[in-house]
Amino acid sequence: MKVVTLGIIGMLFSIGLISQAFAHETVEIAPYKIEVGWGLEPPVVGIRNNFDFKITEPGDVPGQYTGVTNAFKNLEVTTLFGGVSKKIDIDSDPRIGYYFSPIIPTKTGTFIVKLKGEINGVPIDVQIPVDDVESTAVLDFPQTSGSSSDQDVTALKNAISSLQREVSSIKDGSKISDNGGATYDFAVFGMSLASAAIILAIIALIKRK
Repeated sequence: MKVVTLGIIGMLFSIGLISQAFAHETVEIAPYKIEVGWGLEPPVVGIRNNFDFKITEPGDVPGQYTGVTNAFKNLEVTTLFGGVSKKIDIDSDPRIGYYFSPIIPTKTGTFIVKLKGEINGVPIDVQIPVDDVESTAVLDFPQTSGSSSDQDVTALKNAISSLQREVSSIKDGSKISDNGGATYDFAVFGMSLASAAIILAIIALIKRK
């Protein structure tokens, strides 16, 4: 599945369907505009991505903005998810005013980017939410008929049903030969091993969830 997903990502890159994100969030802290968002949209769990930054200030022509160089010299960036946080390093893009930070989101949900410090003496302390990270289902094609968990549960149900039939056949004697007790004991021992295997499988399934 991972190979297929990465193949789809590569195909989308090759035909240009995935480009710089347009759903970036912008905040203004005069005189600067700070824009933050994902490098690839939609962000997908387990797929390498970037936090993209664009920091600009008013240019010489009214209404136009120019990129700010060395914007993160005294500006610390932290990404937040739930109750955990991580300080991230910022790399400069060849374009003036553009920056990025590589990241592989490991969980679906909302990420927040926090910037704290100063840009050329202007205090910066802001938290900016970015688009939610989604599961790989948004890229899956064709859609699977059922999840692996559903398949595991079905297999366990089938095994339990088979075991119940075996136990019933032992009880009514259809599985016991004329040899008597030794055969019966062996059959019961075999059923016990099968029961133990099913119990261990159920425990493993529960822990995986």
